[in-house]
Amino acid sequence: MPSNSIRWTDVFIDMMKRPKKIVGAKGSFLSETEFLKIDVLDPEKFDDVETYSIREPYSFAKIVLDRLNYEYVYMIIEPSLSESGKNLLETLKLSLAQVMAVTDETLNSREREEYIKEGIKTFVQTRDLWVDEVTRKKLEYYLIRDFLGYSIIDPLMKDKNIEDISCDGINVPIYIYHRKYENMKTNLRFPTGEALNSFIVYLGQKGKKQVSVSDPILDASSPEGNRINATFGDEVTARGGTFTIRLFRETPFTPTDLVISKTASPELVAYMWLTVEFGQNMMILGGTGAGKTSTLNALTLFIPPTAKIVSIEDTREINLPHQNWIPSTTRSGVGERGYGTGKSAGEIDMFDLVRAALRQRPNYIIVGEVRGREAYNLFQAMATGHVTYATMHADSLRSMVSRLENQPINIPRIMMTSLNNVSIQMQVRVRDQMVRRIKELVEIVGYDPDTNELTLNTIFSWNMKTDKIEFMGHSYLFEKIMDLKNIDQDEMDEEFKRRVDVIRYLAGNRITDYITIWQYITDYYRNPMRTIENVRKEMEEKAGLYE
Repeated sequence: MPSNSIRWTDVFIDMMKRPKKIVGAKGSFLSETEFLKIDVLDPEKFDDVETYSIREPYSFAKIVLDRLNYEYVYMIIEPSLSESGKNLLETLKLSLAQVMAVTDETLNSREREEYIKEGIKTFVQTRDLWVDEVTRKKLEYYLIRDFLGYSIIDPLMKDKNIEDISCDGINVPIYIYHRKYENMKTNLRFPTGEALNSFIVYLGQKGKKQVSVSDPILDASSPEGNRINATFGDEVTARGGTFTIRLFRETPFTPTDLVISKTASPELVAYMWLTVEFGQNMMILGGTGAGKTSTLNALTLFIPPTAKIVSIEDTREINLPHQNWIPSTTRSGVGERGYGTGKSAGEIDMFDLVRAALRQRPNYIIVGEVRGREAYNLFQAMATGHVTYATMHADSLRSMVSRLENQPINIPRIMMTSLNNVSIQMQVRVRDQMVRRIKELVEIVGYDPDTNELTLNTIFSWNMKTDKIEFMGHSYLFEKIMDLKNIDQDEMDEEFKRRVDVIRYLAGNRITDYITIWQYITDYYRNPMRTIENVRKEMEEKAGLYE
């Protein structure tokens, strides 16, 4: 053994003792003390609420209730390393950093993970070291987490229960929005400005954008499709760098998900199905966190698989399963903004993308959020027969009209009749829990030149007392369909009921896979009577089991 080598039997003597396994966590590398460390640290301050795995056997989430402040706290529990282990980890990071930077673009994710594992083995062997298997697995976890993942927040990024991750400054607890427990602080924080700024630059690299003192605001999308907004240093935020990451589902949000979550009723979703099939335009309104993009994703699942779609966004949020889809995003420019154009060199904004979309002959145009001069072109597209779906930050139809007809959009009110439907969505509290509900779905059926008012018809309305979305009984779309298909009111009612039954069947059986849902929709288009007969038969058989 070389004289300058380290004897790991000495420095890792504490690692040779295998930790006690967690009960119920098969193959975990966390000791029982690690797993319960928050209770061990202060047993009288917290009540244990819930524990679940994020990446077993390495990382777990532990929800506790802070008795003093009466608030939930989200704890991330990961394998611990001794001081010697931490030193080895930092040495490995320095050793692998330069090589990983070179190979990062040439290897896929799995190959890079294998490269890191081989790098650890080579490092240990060439230095005549010995590291036990448990420690080696821990080192692999942390190196993969920090090189390929998102450092200390990587477990948060992988927790499917989390919607938002927010860091408000240096040495401030990172906050999350949990689907079950809502806003919660975590046991994670960036202790120094250097560490936080370095991570924000890393987020920019992930999103293939730059952030610096001269350009301190970052808007980007991660490779996984998550939305990133960050500020660098203390240039625009007093407590140091900040970031907010909006996490999106790996699979598209489906119409069935809307019904299961009670955001929409089966009748409302069936109506959306008809609006898509018969080329009706729709705007989805709501505030921040109201679920506008989720509803937009669900709505677009009714678009035929072969239809050509163009989506237009500032940062990628829309997630569609369609193959014939052009997802386009804006691009920031370089240098000062030009006089007259208001744009810097190389900048591509929403207006440019909408204008380009009209030349691409799409069947459907989807706009992530309408807020600027691109809306004028969008309404012109509606008027010329392009089916369009979009979202807008507004809490009512009146607010939408006010935004559209004033600066910087300036759309004449009469042009708004090209918009067939408006869905108004919001976050509400039901039985001490914040939930999303479609408050209203309204038809725009005409324009009165004498009063300069739009003629409206409310089709669905949310009843706050019963927490149910009620069908108001009349739709002008139904009248259009009756004329197109030459059917009477009874036949229209039966057609609508068939689609409601299909949606109710999918939701009742928790069928959320978009491919399966597509199959049912396609089968219905081909042979509606056979499809509904099979669906109703299965519903009756299932109901009979519980009688």
